[in-house]
Amino acid sequence: MSALANIQTIDDLSRAIAAIPYASLLGIQVREEEGQPLFYLPFQNHNIGNTILPALHGGVIGGFLENAAVLHLMWQREGEGIPRVIDFSIDYLRTGRAQDLYGRCEIVRQGKRIANVLMTAWQDDKTKPVAQARAHFLLA
Repeated sequence: MSALANIQTIDDLSRAIAAIPYASLLGIQVREEEGQPLFYLPFQNHNIGNTILPALHGGVIGGFLENAAVLHLMWQREGEGIPRVIDFSIDYLRTGRAQDLYGRCEIVRQGKRIANVLMTAWQDDKTKPVAQARAHFLLA
């Protein structure tokens, strides 16, 4: 059975991350916190975009949040197919410093064919997000 099918637990999510090449390249990980997946991106030098500051590359932050949303939907729906991105919009609110990044997803609305997800990324303080994103997904 595919690692992307039948996702019911955090361990299943970890296996799914390992099966997604881009998620593995970034180094995305997941753990359970308060009964929900908490996605995190341990700091790695290859995720730096601005070496002068240094700061995480904006594409890394966006890719992290997009992958987190897809995986969160798969976990919520217990792996009923891979959701496809319809649109994705991100607001960069602060510099992503050279340290771990955390992300949480909230399914704002889910119908039979479309889901709307809000994603938030932060570093030291949940009340000071680095970025927030919104996306619509076509459900399989």
